[in-house]
Amino acid sequence: MKVEYYSFGTITIDGKSYTSDVIIYPNKVDSSWWREKGHSLHISDLKNIIPENPEILIIGTGFSGAMVVPEETVSYLKSKGIDVHIARTGKAVELFNKFQKDRKTIAAFHLTC
Repeated sequence: MKVEYYSFGTITIDGKSYTSDVIIYPNKVDSSWWREKGHSLHISDLKNIIPENPEILIIGTGFSGAMVVPEETVSYLKSKGIDVHIARTGKAVELFNKFQKDRKTIAAFHLTC
């Protein structure tokens, strides 16, 4: 999977464009991802990611970085052996494209705010 383009509210992955928040797995894109508490990312929002056993999880916090990732969420992911990278979505896209070539990487991208 490769992110070819990102701008506020839209992302293109392997030639297909999405206008809602996405989780990118090594072999699929989940464009129906939604968080329980909007601009806060909690453990329950990542329940489908954990069983996939990623080496890296890239979290894109939005164009302006409005989505908050509580320390509790980060600590939980790290306790599962997942290397967590959090950045505004533009930077997170760069990290995803870099890391996914060599390591099992999943990305959760908030596209707006």
